[in-house]
Amino acid sequence: MKIATQGRITRWRQAGAQRRAANAAANLDRQPPFPGRWVSAVSLIGGPLLIMTGTLLRSPFYYFVPHQLTAYAQHPALVMAAYTCFAAGFVLLWPAVMTLAQRIAATSPLWGLWGGCLVIVGLFTRTFQYGTDYLAFHLTDSFGLQAMLNGIDDYYRARQETSWHPFKAMSGPAFFGWVVLAIGAYRSGALGLGRSVALGLMSALALGTLKGTEPQSFIAVGGLCVAFIPLGISLLRGGPPPTRRAMFWIAVLILVHVLMTAYGPKG
Repeated sequence: MKIATQGRITRWRQAGAQRRAANAAANLDRQPPFPGRWVSAVSLIGGPLLIMTGTLLRSPFYYFVPHQLTAYAQHPALVMAAYTCFAAGFVLLWPAVMTLAQRIAATSPLWGLWGGCLVIVGLFTRTFQYGTDYLAFHLTDSFGLQAMLNGIDDYYRARQETSWHPFKAMSGPAFFGWVVLAIGAYRSGALGLGRSVALGLMSALALGTLKGTEPQSFIAVGGLCVAFIPLGISLLRGGPPPTRRAMFWIAVLILVHVLMTAYGPKG
């Protein structure tokens, strides 16, 4: 019995090693066609780090809605920074998801297609939810804490009574898309078992208006960091540095963005 079990484990490990080798060969010298190696690497590293930063910044406050609004009323700069980092991380994450989906598709096209599409739809859903967070915080400044507590209660009741809304229907992909992508990453050999399981833990991250940091949030976002950041580092090391011309235009675009933000039309 023991020998048979050991044999099955050995064959399972060999099969996993063969999948990883086949995927590595299929992706050899194959840079992400869009959005490119550098954008993908920045996304794979920066996206998870921003989400983790937001998770840490709002961790001192109880995660439930009234406590989040109360925390904002008492510490507006800190809470706004936390939610902004969290949302910016998810916006930045789409190239990372696309890059991993492309690596999966090299050996398992359908898993790459469905996993990538479902997760990206989930990213849009979370961005939509941040819009409601942002509005709630600013309305708290205008109408006061108690009025907004009553307003958010009404919002959640109205949401429950709404039979269908596109972003309500997209809540499923925000959770289960990560599981599909993780299974695809493992089956294709794009990621090993440990990092695939870590990626799938993102399905435990809470979704909704004014949902703060829960205990499982650290597990979910930590898993994302374990899955994505090493891939981003390998992309940075896997090719030449950007040319001087590319760096010049990056600097120009950043300068234009800063000037437009500072001196552009307001409102």
